Amino acid sequence: MSSEAASGMDVDGGAGRGGLTTAERTTIAAAVNAVLVHCQMASNDANFKAAIRARRKLLALPTTAQCLDVAAISDAVLEVCYAMGCGGFPWATPRWWVKRRTGGTWEDLRQCDDATDDYFKEKLRMSPRVFREIQETLSPLLQRRVTFYRVPLQPDHIIAYALYRWATGETYDSGTCSFGIVRASGITMVHDVTAALLTACPDKISWPTGLQKAVVLRAFADKGFPNCHGCIDCTHIYIDKPANANGEDYCDRRRRFSVQAQVVVDMNLRVLDVFVGYPGSVHDMRMLNLSSLWVRAESGQLFTGPPVMLPFGVRTNGYLLGDNGYPQSEWIVVPYGGLAQHPTKARFDNKQKTTRGAVERAFGRLKGMWRLFLRTHKCNMDSLPQQFVAVCILHNILIDAGVPFDDNLLWEVGPDGVRRRVDLGMHQPLRPVCMESSTGDALILRDALAERMIAQ
Repeated sequence: MSSEAASGMDVDGGAGRGGLTTAERTTIAAAVNAVLVHCQMASNDANFKAAIRARRKLLALPTTAQCLDVAAISDAVLEVCYAMGCGGFPWATPRWWVKRRTGGTWEDLRQCDDATDDYFKEKLRMSPRVFREIQETLSPLLQRRVTFYRVPLQPDHIIAYALYRWATGETYDSGTCSFGIVRASGITMVHDVTAALLTACPDKISWPTGLQKAVVLRAFADKGFPNCHGCIDCTHIYIDKPANANGEDYCDRRRRFSVQAQVVVDMNLRVLDVFVGYPGSVHDMRMLNLSSLWVRAESGQLFTGPPVMLPFGVRTNGYLLGDNGYPQSEWIVVPYGGLAQHPTKARFDNKQKTTRGAVERAFGRLKGMWRLFLRTHKCNMDSLPQQFVAVCILHNILIDAGVPFDDNLLWEVGPDGVRRRVDLGMHQPLRPVCMESSTGDALILRDALAERMIAQ
């Protein structure tokens, strides 16, 4: 059959069934040309050369009037397909070799009705408004380029997946069914959100200054501790046995594998300083000596405010409240301890323990909301510290936004069916640290605070 018989009738729209008229061909050509102009503006030199080679091959076809129309339309269709492949505009559906994404949790989170507020708080631990604020802050750091294989996930989807994993403690594999994310993509997205939080919100964890400092000092002064800047303690993040490390180093005194995190909080439960990453066998005092907090405090860079006068002529520039896992020093005040205590010492210890309870409540809120750090799980030892700091940033963001905490998150049902309080990983010291390193000035600071409580 000749080319005219095969194509001429349809193209000319004469006797052929479903042929194109001249007006229809003009409309198609105009639409295709508009797409091609847009695609060519975004193409590089190599793409232009490929398009020119394709056009030359088509122009080599026979030059009859009918075939010219066929060549022109075929050329246009070919270049549209070429533009789609180069990412000029996205594909309507994924390629056959690409795993199709499902809806599930993410599709439910995208619903725009009043019922989603509670669903957001259950899955992401925040309201839709706070989520949008975080999304606007992190989106410039998470925007991804359209590739040849698939349309990339949008920043809001990436952020939601990372929050969902931290909040529920799901593994990457179990998270696939809820978010349509394969394991490799999930790992990458969590790391990307972690890096974005550390880059965009480093000031969310900072030592109080200005008005914030005045609020912190006033809250502790109302509890009987003037010029106190915070409470310090450590928590264990339970992990599986590390693959490429000495397991004994990470085994704490409860014979569980863990990583230590040292945190300082204020009375509002905000994290002021965090230091994480050393094995669970490291003592709290050793963690303190290794941290930048120790260097800043010993060099006089941590407590820079005006001094406060206490009884016995004692002056203090500032201090933290700690448990007996730390020795009494000029900037860490610990309880007296002991069984048969003088009433003055007993009163001081009770007040110190009550006030220092802020750090336990902070760990309860932080780990209760972000349950991945409450459970034993496999982790990348290189990225775990960064992820914990990122969660501390989120912890402060939610406190500043006034997001309430549900105390039910501190309880769970065990394998035996019994409902019990979760383990926050806070190990009480077996015995007080030796006070031989404590100076006379350090001991008299505690006595002066105890005397001040009696006077009040």
